[in-house]
Amino acid sequence: MLRVPSSIQPNQFQSLNIQRADGSEMTFVAYRSDVYPERNEVFFEEHAVIVVLEGEKKFSSPTQELHVHKGDILFFQRGCYSMNESIDNNYRSLVFFVNEKLLKEFVSQHLALFQTHSHPLPTNPILAFSASPTFNTFIDSLLPYFGARTPFLNEILRLKFQELLLHLLELDTTRQLRTILLHIYEGQKTDLDYLMSTYLLKPLSMNELSRISGRSLSAFKRDFEEHFHTSPGQWIRRKRLEHAHFLLRNTDQNVSEVSREIGYESVSHFIKAYKQQYGFTPKQAQ
Repeated sequence: MLRVPSSIQPNQFQSLNIQRADGSEMTFVAYRSDVYPERNEVFFEEHAVIVVLEGEKKFSSPTQELHVHKGDILFFQRGCYSMNESIDNNYRSLVFFVNEKLLKEFVSQHLALFQTHSHPLPTNPILAFSASPTFNTFIDSLLPYFGARTPFLNEILRLKFQELLLHLLELDTTRQLRTILLHIYEGQKTDLDYLMSTYLLKPLSMNELSRISGRSLSAFKRDFEEHFHTSPGQWIRRKRLEHAHFLLRNTDQNVSEVSREIGYESVSHFIKAYKQQYGFTPKQAQ
């Protein structure tokens, strides 16, 4: 599984970074002009915005399948998604990473835009918009900074971050984006039943699951144990093995295929864990 932006390599993408106060860098926007060779599972470590500059592509979440073209804009909440191969060789896009700290600062500075807002949280994790002439002008104003050198680039990019969000709010006619941003600003937490049913079979660490849930790692473990009456590690192991048991009894998949599907890199470790839970081997279950 690709993890972005941490897996972005200079030879694959051009990117613009914002300097943090502690001296580290945060990827703000990345540009890619070539095509993905195959379907990829991608984990967005930050909320993300994809702007399609040319070509076509398919994206999917657990509840959506989207076919995008030039001029389409997608807002992704932090999480796992499938990105299919580009439909043509002309696909180009910009990917903006919406850092949560900067996002909260933006909402706090523009609370008047959210004060009269009371809509339910969207059920789909991807929002789709169509670019307006003013949004296209914003994108055109950003492109010259790739490869440019200016002593004020960091300050300019921070302004561009705010400009991006303001343009998206202008396009947000259903007010779903406002709901999501306010939800993040207020520190509301994702329902644990929904979270675990969605990401049970994904190869995510506890840190990554806690971030998606809107909690610190310690708060995630505490809330998880209060809700499920066991630790996250034990619950995930048991549920994955239950899924493996179902697959072994009801599909033609072999032991190696089942082991891989539920996230075990070692078949021998899978066989040992399965026997500990059920008292017999996966082969005997078949």
